[in-house]
Amino acid sequence: QVQLVESGGGLVQAGGSLRLSCAFSGRTFSSYTMGWFRQTPDKEREFVAVISFGGGSTYYGDSVKGRFTISRDNAKNAVYLQMNSLKPEDTALYRCAASYGRWTVDAGFITPARYDYWGQGTQVTVSS
Repeated sequence: QVQLVESGGGLVQAGGSLRLSCAFSGRTFSSYTMGWFRQTPDKEREFVAVISFGGGSTYYGDSVKGRFTISRDNAKNAVYLQMNSLKPEDTALYRCAASYGRWTVDAGFITPARYDYWGQGTQVTVSS
């Protein structure tokens, strides 16, 4: 059984940065495509970013493109989300997700149904 544990969230001022981490365990990490989503009580789960099994391919949601960077370290079984130039509208619960398979990442990964496992999330709050 795959387990995903996020960390790194917190309170930050607008314009600041945070780096989220997601620790993966239970299966072979390099066999999974990894994504980040975010959600708030009044919105549906929103796609943030996805990275291929080897880290060579990424895809981002329009609202974070140019500000966020997804990366992974297969030796450490971890995926990261570097968030820069944060805005109050980035406030959300950020969750990582794993999709079994060595896929080419594209717009097909923006749907939550594409993922097999989910973490509980880490809260990010951006103050204005």
